[in-house]
Amino acid sequence: MLQIISLLLENKPGALMRVTGLLSQRGYNIESLTVARTLDPELSRMTIAVEVDSALRQQVIKQMNKLINVLQATDLTDSPAVIRELVLVRVRTTQESRQAVLKEAEIFAGRVVDSSTEGFAIEVTGDPEKLNEFVDVMRSYGDIEVTRSGALAIGLENKKLRLQPPVPTKAGAAVEEKVH
Repeated sequence: MLQIISLLLENKPGALMRVTGLLSQRGYNIESLTVARTLDPELSRMTIAVEVDSALRQQVIKQMNKLINVLQATDLTDSPAVIRELVLVRVRTTQESRQAVLKEAEIFAGRVVDSSTEGFAIEVTGDPEKLNEFVDVMRSYGDIEVTRSGALAIGLENKKLRLQPPVPTKAGAAVEEKVH
C-alpha cells in the first residue's frame, strides 16, 4: 500500500540521507519525495510516498521519529489531508489539433506555460489520478514529454505539533552544568 509520510525536520546536511537510508535499509521503494524549506529557514517539510505493507506503517513512522534531525513524522495516508502533484507536459501536435489541446488543458484546469509552432508546454496540478488521466488524454494528440513533481501533502486535522526536544550535545551539557 502506498503510504504518504509528512516529515518536519531540521534543515541540516545529512537529514535527507538519514531518512532515505532508513527506507532503503528496510527494502522500501520511494515512489516520490519532495522537500523544501518552511517559513522557518531552519526547518524543512518533506513529503514521501513509499510502498509499505499496511501492517508496518506505524512502525515506519516510529522509526522516522527516532531519526536525528526529524522533529515530527506523520502518516497522512488515511488522515484528512490535501495531496497534490504538479505535472509539466510538453505536447507536440499538429496545427489542426491545437484548439482541442487547449480545450482539454482547460478542462483539467491546466495552464499553458510555453507555446511554439510545434506545440505547448502545459502545467497541471491535482491528485495523482487526475494527472494520470490528463497525461493519457494528451498522448492522443501527439508526442509528449512528461515530468512530475511527486506528492505534496498537508494534513487537515487540528492537532498541535508534538515536536521532540533537541538532543543535548556534550558541549551544551557542560555549559549547563557550569551555569547551575
